[in-house]
Amino acid sequence: MDIFPISLKLKDQPCLLVGGGHIAYRKAVLLARAGAIIDVIAPEIEPALLDLVHDTGGQFSKTEFSTEMQIRHYRLVIAATNQAEVNQQVFLYCEAQNILVNSVDDIPHCRFMVPAIIDRSPLLISVASNGTSPVLSRQIRTQLESSIPHGMGKLAEFSGKWRATVKAKISNPDERRIFWEDLYASPLKEQVFHDNLSDADTYIQQALMDWQAPKGEVYLVGAGPGDPELLTLKALRLMQQADVVIYDRLVSKPILDMCRRDAEKIYVGKARSNHAVPQEGINALLVKYAQAGKRVCRLKGGDPFIFGRGGEEIQQLFDAGVTFQVVPGITAASGCSAYAGIPLTHRDYAQSVRFLTGHLKEGSPELPWDELVYENQTLVLYMGLVGLEKICKNLIAHGQRPNMPVALISKGTTPEQKVVIGTLADIADKVAEYEIQAPTLTIIGEVVKLREQLQWHERG
Repeated sequence: MDIFPISLKLKDQPCLLVGGGHIAYRKAVLLARAGAIIDVIAPEIEPALLDLVHDTGGQFSKTEFSTEMQIRHYRLVIAATNQAEVNQQVFLYCEAQNILVNSVDDIPHCRFMVPAIIDRSPLLISVASNGTSPVLSRQIRTQLESSIPHGMGKLAEFSGKWRATVKAKISNPDERRIFWEDLYASPLKEQVFHDNLSDADTYIQQALMDWQAPKGEVYLVGAGPGDPELLTLKALRLMQQADVVIYDRLVSKPILDMCRRDAEKIYVGKARSNHAVPQEGINALLVKYAQAGKRVCRLKGGDPFIFGRGGEEIQQLFDAGVTFQVVPGITAASGCSAYAGIPLTHRDYAQSVRFLTGHLKEGSPELPWDELVYENQTLVLYMGLVGLEKICKNLIAHGQRPNMPVALISKGTTPEQKVVIGTLADIADKVAEYEIQAPTLTIIGEVVKLREQLQWHERG
């Protein structure tokens, strides 16, 4: 984050505009809406800008900017002339006096940026790009405008009226946040939107009377294979409201960044022979935090019920009497194969697909080999990189042809995705050759041939 976003209170505060043209007028409109007192320094001034200056109680000085002027009393200064050298002079003078300064469309000479704004007063939403792409910021603002009801401002104002009362009733900040979140998901929001404020007051009064400290709950959430855009809407909502996030190593950083910023985040990642927290410890953590009244998001890569040990975790929660819910995620087999351009089934190549774990027990794969040797079937191996050579040899030994196509998909759906194609006879040798690392998914079957024609992710 290259800039620190803040909201300035400028009501009745003196602000200076250097420049009297249309660019200055656009900035003056925003300052006036914030209640600022606007002074302008410029040789000439547009009539509309002059009227605005007078409306705010400010003054117009018909002169060129000079470093002899006294400006230390201004909260902020905006250089909005059409002369780059003047804007630079204003910037340097303000910097020397530690005054916030913005030079319009001149990133190197800005101490603050003016964002694109969605005004739902008293609720304000700003979009900024650190000055690199103001047009993109405005486009994003336009997209958000259509999705944020105008009544949100009324809801913010209504909430402000009740804030002190709610705080007095519910002293615990975490519980208070849950109260407001539940309230915003209730019919109260529509009542405020339609100006039924008396009914809204009655509703919140009743909600406060009925309030009880929330019981803890666990959300078992599948985070998908890595691309944050593959998250489900429900997963994102629960990630945003959780007090505690317990996550494993297959959860990508972009996905983790989408969790509630102030949530406690606990890493329990597992790699082969390196468990940060053993499974029994993870189960105990979930119970501990839930019984303490926390909303816990157990965030797992892929889908929690497909080789994710989610069933074991919720069995423990059930035994402890902890409420839970499960949010499926796009499993690695589906996500990685799609991003590699390999359909898992196809009428001409595979009429069935089988998911298998490649984890070895005491160094030996325990798989039903005779059932796996079938021409029109796709095999998908999770966690099979370490035992890949033994798995390939066992398949061949049980009758599968050595030239059966195989794909290795490493870090699928992410920008680091790597796909290597081979056969049962040679794919194990290619692991070292192409420096394939976990997490890697293995696909075995004729459908792998379709990648050459259907791959789209790398082309994009």
